[in-house]
Amino acid sequence: MDDPTAAIGRALDQVGPRLGALRRRRGITLAALAGTTGISKSTLSRLETGGRKPSLELLLLLAHAYRVPLDELVRAPETGDPRIRLVPRRVNGRVVVPLTRQPANQHAWKILVPRKATEPVLTAHDGYEWLYVLTGRMRLVVGDRDLVLDAGEVAEFDTRTPHWFGSTGQEGAEVLSLFGPQGERAHTRTDLAPDPNTDPNTDPNTDPDPDPDPDPDPDPDADADADADAPGAPGALTDAPP
Repeated sequence: MDDPTAAIGRALDQVGPRLGALRRRRGITLAALAGTTGISKSTLSRLETGGRKPSLELLLLLAHAYRVPLDELVRAPETGDPRIRLVPRRVNGRVVVPLTRQPANQHAWKILVPRKATEPVLTAHDGYEWLYVLTGRMRLVVGDRDLVLDAGEVAEFDTRTPHWFGSTGQEGAEVLSLFGPQGERAHTRTDLAPDPNTDPNTDPNTDPDPDPDPDPDPDPDADADADADAPGAPGALTDAPP
């Protein structure tokens, strides 16, 4: 069995490189981060290079600055329990449950929108968002478009366009949100209909709607007139080869 002290030591050794990678991925300078957190540039630099062990106080400040759960910075050693304990947060009057635990480019949240969240406050920022309504009804404003989405409906949009989503005022909503950097968007497969050229149950040489008698003529006297106009008959107009 792995020594827990050694496992904790390895986890702490990875905190510094993880902090540095996260800061660079966000495009934040040490000076800007120092101004946000109140931690000196030299301390931040030593934290990222492993020259200083991270304390709980410093990690809490950094987690707040990056707006990520503390576990994303620390990644404590596995305990053998496969259960993931999601920690809800309240953001702008909504309950937000982070579904992604790693500081990757793509993030997923489950958002509970209360019925009273009806006043649009539009925001704009870099990125691309995909929303799926799990339950209830959701109002979505994107630019000059004002929409209502029912359960099972999906919307996606460039978040540089001013946008807001909330309640219709009649009921709350439960929403799945996927957010990624600018240029990354969800892809929906719409080409799943059977292809007659590849479907083994379909014969491409078979008429899917055979009609053995496409133009039945109940008048037997009309046959003579039809024969006179048939291809190859005298006076008939035809493109048939000689």
